[in-house]
Amino acid sequence: MPSLRTKSISTKVTDEEYAQFEASAGEQTISEWAREALLKATKPNAGEQSVVLAEVLALRTILLNVHFAISQGQTLTAEEMQQLIERADQNKLSKARERLAEAATGGVP
Repeated sequence: MPSLRTKSISTKVTDEEYAQFEASAGEQTISEWAREALLKATKPNAGEQSVVLAEVLALRTILLNVHFAISQGQTLTAEEMQQLIERADQNKLSKARERLAEAATGGVP
């Protein structure tokens, strides 16, 4: 048996905003569409999380490698820098997915 909906959320909108909501709701009532939109907004988007984390991890890899090279008195050529970028990009998404999976299960990276 479904739970009874006993709580309410409301807001004021402009005529233009209301028209946008009507168009987005399609065949649904605006209330049902808004409820679904709000519930969806509370759940993280795994795809977006993976992409953002992948970029952060790639940037971290590049930054640490550049910092290490500089701390050792080395200078990086454009070719070496491009190799660092390519290497960081190669496995960034798989590393991000691993990290997200570890976080979801309470594991430590």
